[in-house]
This record gives sequence, C-alpha cells and structure tokens, in this order.
Amino acid sequence: MKFVQSSLSLALFSLSCSALADVDVYGKVNVTVQSSDDGEGSFTEIKSNASRFGLKGAEKVTDGLEAVYKFEFQVDVSDADSKGDDDNITARNQYVGLKGAFGQVVIGRNDTALKQSQGKIDLFNDLEGDIKNAFRGENRLGNTVSYASNNMSGFKVLATFIAEDAVDADNGYSAAVTYGDVGLKKTDIYASIAADSEVNGYDVVRATVQGKLGDFNLGAMYQTQEKVDGSSEADGYLVNAAYRLNSNTFKVQYQVVDFEQGDKKTAMSAGVDHKLSKNTKVFGFYSNFDMDNQVDQDYLGVGIEYKF
Repeated sequence: MKFVQSSLSLALFSLSCSALADVDVYGKVNVTVQSSDDGEGSFTEIKSNASRFGLKGAEKVTDGLEAVYKFEFQVDVSDADSKGDDDNITARNQYVGLKGAFGQVVIGRNDTALKQSQGKIDLFNDLEGDIKNAFRGENRLGNTVSYASNNMSGFKVLATFIAEDAVDADNGYSAAVTYGDVGLKKTDIYASIAADSEVNGYDVVRATVQGKLGDFNLGAMYQTQEKVDGSSEADGYLVNAAYRLNSNTFKVQYQVVDFEQGDKKTAMSAGVDHKLSKNTKVFGFYSNFDMDNQVDQDYLGVGIEYKF
C-alpha cells in the first residue's frame, strides 16, 4: 500500500510541477536479469539498477541571478527494497540554491565534490562493477552545502561542506578541481583531482583522467583512502577502455584496492552496449570480484535501459 501511495503522490507531484514553466522532467529505467553468486552459490535475480525519476529547473530572480532546484528519486521497479518494505521510492540528489556569475551554491542532499569529480569514467556505473563496490568516497549526503564554479578556461572548482548534525561529530569537507568536458564532446580529455576530509568516516584523495583517441575512450584513476581513526588504510587504481563500433560499445574495466593490513581486492568487468535508439539500449556484462580473505563474487547479466 505504501508503494501505491508513494507512486501516486509522486505522479501527481510531477504532473503539477510539469505544468509550470522551466521544469525539466527526466529519468531512466535500467533493469537487468542476472545470475549472481555472492559466494554461497549462484541464483537468478531481476535488479533495478538505480532507476530514477526527477524534476529540475530554474527561475530568473534578477539579471544575472537564478534560483535553481532539483528533486530526484530512485525507484526500484523490480521488487520491494532489501528490508521487505513496500515503499520502493528513495531520495537521491535533492536541493535548492542560487546560480550566477559566482557559480552555483545549493543546499540539501547532493553528491560530494569527490564523487562528482569522477565524471563519466565508471563504465559500469550502477551495475555490479560500479567503482563504489571497491573504492570509498562515492557519497551522496544530506546536510550539505555544495559549490560549483563556472567554467574558467576549461577548469572548474567543486566544494562540499557536510554539517556535523550531532554534538560529538565533526564537519566534513570535500573539494575538487576538474578540467575538460566530462562527456568528452567538447574536449578530448577530462581530468580531476579531489579530496575528502572527515567524510562518512574516511579521508580520501583521488586523481582521475579520461581521454578520447579515435573510437576509443581510455580512463584511469588512482586513490588513497584511510579511516579517520587510522584503523584502515588502502590505495588502489582503476583502468578501463571502451571501443565504439557502429551501434555497439565494447568495454572493459579493471580495479584494484590494496589494504595496508594485507588484504587485496580486485574487480574485473567486461560488457557490451547496443544502442537501439537515442534513448534506448540493451546490454550485457560480466563482473568478478576476487578478494584475498573473502569469498569471490561473480555476476553475469543482460538488461535494457530507457532514458526520458
């Protein structure tokens, strides 16, 4: 019943908002059928991979100043959530703020500067091979104030302040400097360096670079991460490549995290996307996680994605 109520409320909200000026309704549905082995034997499941629905827009306040907002929701179209709750709608980035010659400042729930700094390097984003399943730092947090500068000869500055929200907690800070176009359409290279301090229990430093060479996209990332209490340190890297051939994109991604305590985790993914139209693709993938002190994990799946 919660699902029906939430879905109806969301639908009515979107219809009322879409009637207003300068409101962009957007989203995507990404669903896979896959064979999953978490270490105790394989099983078949249907997964909704961060399928989402959102509203965003802007309104002129004065000359050179706009009010901006975004309300984005994640929708599990395959099942109830992992706790068995029928309410399968959860919050993603949701904020309000101002945009002008100074850049953009928003308050609410948002991806941290470090998370944003990855651009589009993750070739298996939202799937099992997502970099968040090996690296720390992929945080979307509430109680944030986020800043993004305007483009300065290709460079941008990103910053996030995370309010402590408790008496004994510490404020968190995330910052990044980026260069180039994340989609590699206006520039042939995208690069960034970013750092987290006291963010979700970790300090992280990350460097990212991605480039276009003919029909190939090549990417690399290096990261160090440490718990704020000093109990766990690790460093790692990621390399990947994508090759476009007509309507197909073939891609591979390899990721390693080496923990100071001696454990090592590797993640390897391979897949192919086939574009059916501008907004629709079908795809297949295989991902494997190999861990020194834990059981291996394997995932093989096919899926479809539709964007609107």
